[in-house]
Order: sequence, then structure tokens, then C-alpha cells
Amino acid sequence: MTDAEIEDSPPRRSREQLQVWVDEFEENEHCIAGSISVAPQEDDGGEDTGLVILRLRYASSSVYMRPRGYDDPLWEMTITPQPRELGLSVHEIASLAAELVVASNLCTFLQWKSLEWDRESGQRGSPAGAAPSNPR
Repeated sequence: MTDAEIEDSPPRRSREQLQVWVDEFEENEHCIAGSISVAPQEDDGGEDTGLVILRLRYASSSVYMRPRGYDDPLWEMTITPQPRELGLSVHEIASLAAELVVASNLCTFLQWKSLEWDRESGQRGSPAGAAPSNPR
């Protein structure tokens, strides 16, 4: 990607911005069994863009979330591998499934916040026919 392309592309979210969004998600009374953190992650330019991590309570895996690419508005989740087989009771399986639903909800929330932030920054246009977001 050229310098001109980077300059015209949507801004990267800083670790601080991601932390604000994670705090907002947690304040909205989402039931989280594990823990959510925003870890330092530098991009090619040395900027701290952060990486959102949900550490699962019912598995030794973690789920991390990030945009698919530099100029991609869609986010993705990655589940880290387990070091060994995971044997759980039916109740623990249901609890793990609930944790993954929360992870999916958080990833969706971050994607929505990113799209909203891009539109408000003026660097990504609103979809055709979409109503503008309300100023705060």
C-alpha cells in the first residue's frame, strides 16, 4: 500500500479507542465469564492499534478480535488452539457456548463501533440511502 493510499484510507483504531469501546460493552451489563483485555499491537508504522482478547473461563483457549485487514470494515474472531483435548460436562459445554456468543456479540459491537467511527471521521461514506448518525 502506498503512502497516498494509507493517507486516504480509514484511520486505524488506537488501543485507547478500543479500550473505550470494550469498557462501553462491559458497562452495558453483558454477562462475561472470562475476561476481556486490549493488548498492545503495533502496525507496520509503529502505531499501537491494539488487539481485543477475550480469555475464556471454560477453556484454556482465548478469542482475539480484529478487523480483517487495513481497509476492511469487517471484523473477525480467531480462537486460539487448545493444548490438549477438552473434556467438559454438559453444563460446562453450555457455559463455553455462552462465552462464545458473548465473544461474537463483542466482535459485532466492535465492528459496528468501527463503522460508526469511520463514518463520523468522514473517511468512509455512509451506505447509499442510510440515515446519517446522530451527532452527540
